[in-house]
Amino acid sequence: MRTAFLFPGQGSQFEGMLDFLPNEPCVKYLLEQSSDILQQTVSSLHSKEALATTKAVQQCLLISSVATYKLFEIEGLIPSFVAGHSVGAFGAAVAACVLTFEEALRLVTLRGELMEQICSDGFGMGVVLGMNEHELLEVTEQFFHVHDPVYVSNRNAPFQITISGSLKGLEKVISYVSAHGAKSASLLNVSTPSHCPLFQDVSNQMLDALNKIELKRPKIPISSNLNARLLKTTEAIKRDLAESICHPVRWHDATSVLYENGARLFIEMPPGDVLTKLATSAFQDVRSMSVSKNGIEDCLFLLQN
Repeated sequence: MRTAFLFPGQGSQFEGMLDFLPNEPCVKYLLEQSSDILQQTVSSLHSKEALATTKAVQQCLLISSVATYKLFEIEGLIPSFVAGHSVGAFGAAVAACVLTFEEALRLVTLRGELMEQICSDGFGMGVVLGMNEHELLEVTEQFFHVHDPVYVSNRNAPFQITISGSLKGLEKVISYVSAHGAKSASLLNVSTPSHCPLFQDVSNQMLDALNKIELKRPKIPISSNLNARLLKTTEAIKRDLAESICHPVRWHDATSVLYENGARLFIEMPPGDVLTKLATSAFQDVRSMSVSKNGIEDCLFLLQN
């Protein structure tokens, strides 16, 4: 049975999340390594105050997912594919040996800092359930204004789509779709308008940073955030890591290509189980597990047997 390991993105974080990682030597080592790289204790990253910043959220997500992946790697349980939602793509790149953990941590730190600098106030994201991409594009075009931009961003599922932009623009769209066909629509607990053209400069600067690193050829195929492709070259992965911040994450397409290539077991790294629920909803004949919800022991047992 082919397996895919999934690395979550922003929105899965919670206060104290790093305290819930397995108490294993490889996890402790990676936490210590993180403190050395960042020159601060990891306990300072997952407080309520710290997680109000994009930088700390993205650092914690990378640390949590990669530390857990190391437990599978030590047991020789290497997946057939990996995929990461948004910033989770950097964790997937570490798993595929494209980046070292230190390289990835420095990159996501830069990514978070740039995102905060460019859009610090009055911006965010929302989520709409029950409307398809075409319907939502028509609405965002109707309410788009140069001073209050709003865009369709992540395509997480055919009828679960996020929107990004100014809070004023988001509120107008949410109000309209709530009265015209959406099952639900609400703002997300995110302070930056990810995955839309507002972050083109972030994308450019991330590409500059990635060009200074010698990426390695992936040992595991990575499913793209940008399109329904398996990434097998360093150039393709570099483009995906840099450009996804200013383009929509096509997550449903990313997992569909894994399914089409035979993946029937999806295991989500911590924190949370958002990607597990999406996979369960999208594919009736797959098994999806979350380390956070099912436990590391059950996930290891399933793979070993």
